[in-house]
Amino acid sequence: MMLIKGKKLNIFKTLRHDQKEAVGLLQIGTFLEYFDLMLYVHLSVLLNELFFPKTDQRIAALLAAFAFCSTYVFRPIGALMFGYIGDHIGRKSAIIISTTMMAVSCFFMSILPTYAEVGLFASFAMITCRILQSFSATGEVIGAEIYLSELLPPPASYQLVSWVSELCTLGSLVALLVTSLIFKCNANWRAVFILGGMIAVSGAVARRRLRETPAFLRAQANKHKENRQKEKVSRKTSLAYFFIYSGFPLCFYIIFIYCADFLKYSMHYTPEQIVDHNLFLTISSFIVGISIILLAKKFHPLKILKLRALASSAVLLIMPLLPLTDIYALTTVQLLLTVFSLGTIPTIPIFFKYFPVQRRFTYSSVLYAISRAITYVVTSFGVVYLTNLLGSYGIWVIAFPISIGFLWGVDHFSKLEEGFTYEDSSVSPAMPLAG
Repeated sequence: MMLIKGKKLNIFKTLRHDQKEAVGLLQIGTFLEYFDLMLYVHLSVLLNELFFPKTDQRIAALLAAFAFCSTYVFRPIGALMFGYIGDHIGRKSAIIISTTMMAVSCFFMSILPTYAEVGLFASFAMITCRILQSFSATGEVIGAEIYLSELLPPPASYQLVSWVSELCTLGSLVALLVTSLIFKCNANWRAVFILGGMIAVSGAVARRRLRETPAFLRAQANKHKENRQKEKVSRKTSLAYFFIYSGFPLCFYIIFIYCADFLKYSMHYTPEQIVDHNLFLTISSFIVGISIILLAKKFHPLKILKLRALASSAVLLIMPLLPLTDIYALTTVQLLLTVFSLGTIPTIPIFFKYFPVQRRFTYSSVLYAISRAITYVVTSFGVVYLTNLLGSYGIWVIAFPISIGFLWGVDHFSKLEEGFTYEDSSVSPAMPLAG
């Protein structure tokens, strides 16, 4: 909703038909893409048993960390690939190719033999499929967000681009529901990946209806005429973007991986119970995300981001002091980190506009992928060793540098916004879509 001449107006109703179609295709496609991506994450308590060798608890934790991180370590390669496609061929092409790649990986995962059948080949094959999925997810989420950011003016872009992230959460939620049913009904997990592949194919076909964004077409038409100075990317802005996108992996890991070890080893939860617990947390995350999108109607997105970051830092400060072997204390920490996660909604369109159009996809996707890769690797392996060395206080060694970097990044973009006008922008989202 937004105010026009004293009246409330539904933002979606203000869009043209072609804009509404683009919003629908991208948001539904992102939901389906993340449903496919998160199936393995939530089924990992089952699939890790099938595709990786069984060993002692510490080695098992390291193997799980490797399996978890492997999908992020290679993301920068996928980001470079999709960045080139998105900046030189088009946003539309990058989105369609990413969806097709997800379909292929899902079909392969559905037919892979297990570790008991072929040994380590099963482990390597599963990790390869996960790497392909991570490539796809990078092109998908950044492509959809850039497309809508270039298509829609604020405040519509703040809310509708944020819904792309929300539908990622919804995809994860539905994947959790399906995982829960698999455990409860003893269903065949392979059939779910076949279904995921079929859905991804349908999404790729449907997205052929998209048209290229006018900002990209103008940049392509004028690329030989533009002042090269305008195409330079600020190193400080790139670093701020990197630090901001490093925040969510920390919160995600603590909520769903670090805390899950307490459920498994201290409270002796079964895989089914862990999935049900995570389902509750994901529902909470989805509700929180909707609330933040609604808050963006009244408050500047960067102010919301800063407030959440300060609250998140406070939660991370007190977390090692709490008895996380108690289910109520553990759940409270998880819920607080869900509410005050170091996420990026509803500010995503603000970040993109400070990258020049002809380099926007490459810079934003590569920085996104590198931040995810480094943070997940440092967090996953660092927590294992630091908590063995320092106990629960080892979390502080990783959490506080990331939180401080996040706050600095928000402050940097806040200063940029103070002097920004849309006459300076390379994006004219109000223009009609080009054919």
